[in-house]
Amino acid sequence: MKYMSFIFLLVVAAVLIWTPALAQKQAVKLEQPVLLSSCGQSPGPLKIKVFFGKLGIDYVYNLQASANDLVAKKKEGKPFKSLIIVVGASLKGMGAAKVLIEDEIDRTKKLIAEARKQGIKVVGAHVEGMERRAQGAAPGDNSDEQSIDAVCPQSDVMLVRKDGDEDKRFTTISTGKKIPLLTFEKNMELSEVLKNLYQK
Repeated sequence: MKYMSFIFLLVVAAVLIWTPALAQKQAVKLEQPVLLSSCGQSPGPLKIKVFFGKLGIDYVYNLQASANDLVAKKKEGKPFKSLIIVVGASLKGMGAAKVLIEDEIDRTKKLIAEARKQGIKVVGAHVEGMERRAQGAAPGDNSDEQSIDAVCPQSDVMLVRKDGDEDKRFTTISTGKKIPLLTFEKNMELSEVLKNLYQK
């Protein structure tokens, strides 16, 4: 009898430990259409764009999206339901767009503010791993980190390639701000994460 009671307690404990993790995984669901943008003009958003196309996700790709784009879509009667901002700064990308990291951060802050106003879910994504974070154009360059600070702590969900969190940068934000952190290792895993986020 004591043995049976012990087994019962073990089962209950396992359920209590397992259930919240499962519930959290299932609870992260986002709606379409999606606005896919950038903070830092890195090539990262292209990865998500490719998978959105394959998955048939309803999205708009605009690396320099502004708050006005959210307002205009709402006026059309077809408001965006979620916003993905891919962080990671590229001096080459910003040079081509003729913007500085300060411009990117200012635009992004206004974009997130309008998203909050409309009840649009915000996803902060870093999909290029630690090599993107280590790509300083000059000693002391921290534009990539600035883009992370501008977006991720303000997000509803974070999507991060696991090797980009080697120093627990995103884990710390997730824990401190209680923001769900979804990670992946390979590109095909990113496809699966996006599928789980957006498909019913």
